[in-house]
Amino acid sequence: MCVQLSAKEALISEPLALTQSLRGTREIRDNYQVFRLTGLIDAFSESAFRKVISKCFDDGPANIILDLSKIEFIDSSGLGILVQLAKKAQEHQGQLQIVTNPRVTQTVKLVRLENFLRLQPDLATAIAQISGETHS
Repeated sequence: MCVQLSAKEALISEPLALTQSLRGTREIRDNYQVFRLTGLIDAFSESAFRKVISKCFDDGPANIILDLSKIEFIDSSGLGILVQLAKKAQEHQGQLQIVTNPRVTQTVKLVRLENFLRLQPDLATAIAQISGETHS
């Protein structure tokens, strides 16, 4: 599921136990975690996604970057999890940055969550946002 990595292992990608339709890895950096996901975030994968990401969130830094650039589909269940994770990050004085693609961005904008969820065009921008906000 989700294993706490030592500082020496911090840049090693850890595979996540999700579902057949949703796969991913986790990396722990100095003050944030990066989750790279591929596949579908939908009603079928939502439960496993929520459980694994929440456990990793509790174990690691409160700043989370979700790389959804390779996500093929996200439905209302997936959007609900993103909102829950953003709120959880705020409660723990962290933040959630979401690397997106046109499909994910369109779905988020459809339900008018683009101002609440921090959508970023690429991983470098998401890292810069966390670095800039955590050191200010």
